[in-house]
Amino acid sequence: MSTQSLPLRRDEAAARASLLKIEDYDVRLDLGSSEETFGSVTTIRFTSRGGPTFLDLKPVSVERISLNGASIDPGTLAKGRLPISTQEGPNELVVEATMPFRNDGEGLHRSVDPADGRAYVYGMCFMDAAPTIFACFDQPDLKAPYTFHVTAPHDWTVIGNAPGTQTSPGTWEFERSQPLSTYFVTLVAGPWHMIHDEHDGIPLSLSSRQSIAADLDKDAEELFTITKQCFDEFHRLFGIRYPFGNYHQAFVPEFNAGAMENPGCVTFRDPLVFTSRVTRGMRIQRATTVAHEMAHQWFGDLVTPQWWDDLWLNESFAEYMGNRVTAEVTEYADAWADMSYARRQWGLTADQRGSTHSVAGNGAEDAVSALQNFDGISYSKGSAILRQLAASLGDDVFFAGAIDHFTRHRFGNATMHDLFGSWDAAAAEAGVEFDLDTFTSQWLLKAGPDTLSWDPAKMVVNRTAPSLHPADRSHTFRAAILNGTRWTTEDITVSGDQTPLQVAANAVVLDPYDDTWASAIPDWETVQALKGAIASITDDGLRAGVWNNLRSAWFNAAVDPADVIDIAEASLPVEDLEDTPRRTMPWLFGSVVPLAPAGARERLHEAALRKLAEVAPGSELQLSSYRAAIRSASSESLLREWLATPPAGIETDLDLRWRILAKLAENGLADRSELQAAYDAEPANEARIHLNGALVSIPDAEAKVYGWSVFTGETDLPNYDILAAGRAFWTGPAELTAGYVERYFAELPATAEKRSGWSLAEAAEAFFPSGSVTEETLAAARAVIELDLDPGVRRRVADAADNLQRQLAIKVTYPA
Repeated sequence: MSTQSLPLRRDEAAARASLLKIEDYDVRLDLGSSEETFGSVTTIRFTSRGGPTFLDLKPVSVERISLNGASIDPGTLAKGRLPISTQEGPNELVVEATMPFRNDGEGLHRSVDPADGRAYVYGMCFMDAAPTIFACFDQPDLKAPYTFHVTAPHDWTVIGNAPGTQTSPGTWEFERSQPLSTYFVTLVAGPWHMIHDEHDGIPLSLSSRQSIAADLDKDAEELFTITKQCFDEFHRLFGIRYPFGNYHQAFVPEFNAGAMENPGCVTFRDPLVFTSRVTRGMRIQRATTVAHEMAHQWFGDLVTPQWWDDLWLNESFAEYMGNRVTAEVTEYADAWADMSYARRQWGLTADQRGSTHSVAGNGAEDAVSALQNFDGISYSKGSAILRQLAASLGDDVFFAGAIDHFTRHRFGNATMHDLFGSWDAAAAEAGVEFDLDTFTSQWLLKAGPDTLSWDPAKMVVNRTAPSLHPADRSHTFRAAILNGTRWTTEDITVSGDQTPLQVAANAVVLDPYDDTWASAIPDWETVQALKGAIASITDDGLRAGVWNNLRSAWFNAAVDPADVIDIAEASLPVEDLEDTPRRTMPWLFGSVVPLAPAGARERLHEAALRKLAEVAPGSELQLSSYRAAIRSASSESLLREWLATPPAGIETDLDLRWRILAKLAENGLADRSELQAAYDAEPANEARIHLNGALVSIPDAEAKVYGWSVFTGETDLPNYDILAAGRAFWTGPAELTAGYVERYFAELPATAEKRSGWSLAEAAEAFFPSGSVTEETLAAARAVIELDLDPGVRRRVADAADNLQRQLAIKVTYPA
């Protein structure tokens, strides 16, 4: 299904906001009459200065529309917009429509759990999806209260932004909500497993699918504990109580983002309910996500950006506060080091591409372009800069300014200038001298990171500003110095192109603790020294800093793949203890190994096996070593042995079983019947996603034909399955997929007829032929970018082409 519409321009939003004031929404939804659509009746009461405007609506069909009692012809609806002519004073608009259930993680997403056949739905209204659920004026600065009335199957529970009750079987009535932007409105409805608690007068609850109820039960104590600790800390820091009544955390299937901060009903991707064993890194990620979404209840929900160009403030603030509060008040005091592995390179690589943009004032002239700039710069870089600002202002001023901002604009909208005005006033009152204008100009309004490098011959730190975005930024950070076998740290301020650093050192690692925002590139001597030193580093932050330095060097073709393999071999598994997509292990196996000298994968496999034999059974390092060994394995006998009898201390749960089966399939050692039998034996959501990836990875023509049908939309799969198929497609002999490289660029534009929004862009990225590292593929990528593509697709392909260009630079600089 495609839900294409005209993107809302900033000037249009400003004109509509000056014309209208929304009094309230009354929304009636019938969720039980069809598996493909649902009924939606929206009544909007608003006042107007009088004149023409438009309503946002993306239905399957329209039954009736009336404005102030007069009928409106639904035939005037075009590209998601219904023209209306308002009268001066009060107006009432009623829209009765049939809306689509979706399977792309947007709008009202409907998912059927293969484990038991139960159906679940949830709302994701972010950016421009709300009009596929209810008629609305869809922009962040037209906030209003909502009252929902929902009819659902009798065995369903329905949760929304405001407290609700079941008044009769299948009928749910909700209290009137606080004023909300359209993109925060949600419902989660289905036969959920529910768990309830309370803290400090706030009703708390969790929900998940019934098939993972036992797993939520196991995790509930930890989740509630983190939630309570975070509430206490945010109340202490902000001095403003949580204002949205109940606090429900819903773990929902096939969710695109990590989570969404809907007031009163936060939605999380349900892989964060751990159905298989995970490492500490994954638990830290969940804890920081819980804290991040809670921070949004103040910054984003209580006070919302006036327009999308300030969306970075929402995410940067929540990212900073989520990490900080997790590290300070939960059991995960090492959260900052883990986030360095998980998020630092996401921001740094985005900031060095041709598509980089300033953190603030990023030119979001319409909602679609704003979404393209919703990236690692908005999260990771913005968070790092706010962390620097908090350190410079001091906590007293930083939080006094934030509290003033929340108080002045409570339940309203504001801009970056409003917030910075509050910080200026707080600094003046406290007698703190700090030039916010210069800080903003240098750090927030100029794109690109400076590059820092150590010259051991001259004993200086070089600072190089980005050539396309020159700036004059001062960096204060710690450098880690290796002298013999002893690591020490030294504070340094780099304020010019060259800054002396007179040290006796075998190695110098710049900014390992993420004190500033810069791309730190290690020198050749440091890289060589790390081969012998990496294994003995016990400081988690320093280890993360070493790998971030190496990854920054890789991104800029400034380190030999052979050297990276040497360091990895000495320190496998990489110590981030997790292998989710942005972390080090996937980068190592997915990016470095293909460009390294022959035998790199085999060397890492042997290193993983050695570590597996050394570490304590049941430890996290054992689990990470085992995963690395599976990822790099080629021996059928070994994989079959592990499938039957894992090493002592390892239990073959669903995740590990499918890792082994997927590797067997990729190596041509498991056929379709074996994969299907494994799925049939345990038909879980996660298993279905693994199954589709494994089916596409089989090294034969049939597998690639199937995978290609997923890309084109001929085979309609849910969003997670599409990504799994795309990531598996280019595995196997190059000659098997060579013909699809040209087809990718030829058939990419037409995928917009089958998908839209987030799912469309993610599919374009997942299926990009990133393993075809040739000038011809790069030229084809650059050519397709010039076509009339969906903006999200264009951005993903442009970034993939940037990666390809950098891979070519590595091949030329360091021929294997």
